[in-house]
Amino acid sequence: MFFPEGQVRVHLYGQPVDMRRSFDGLYALTRHELGQDPMSGALFVFINRRATQMKVLYWDRTGFCVWAKRLEQGRFIANWSRVSTREMDWTTLKLLLEGIEVKCVRRRYHHPANSTSISAVA
Repeated sequence: MFFPEGQVRVHLYGQPVDMRRSFDGLYALTRHELGQDPMSGALFVFINRRATQMKVLYWDRTGFCVWAKRLEQGRFIANWSRVSTREMDWTTLKLLLEGIEVKCVRRRYHHPANSTSISAVA
């Protein structure tokens, strides 16, 4: 399935998950732990304790789908202490699926209209 990249909401569950869970177990985590509606069309990402497996749950208007990926080498995340339950964008999920963990988000430019003060250096 293809998603319009700017419109997809992605929610990462910030605690390790038992990968034996399937549709109903991931549905329950989404509903009760994340406090989200699993039928909203958003993607819900779950990672195991060793960070070598990932499952993504989503609703496609006719039923639930689960994507699963297992890495043969490396980990999706390096340290669980830095992971929190949060919403992320589609690009960050694509990087995470490739094994690239985004640690710091930097803006490459700053719009002058957004700045409240301008200082001059002499």
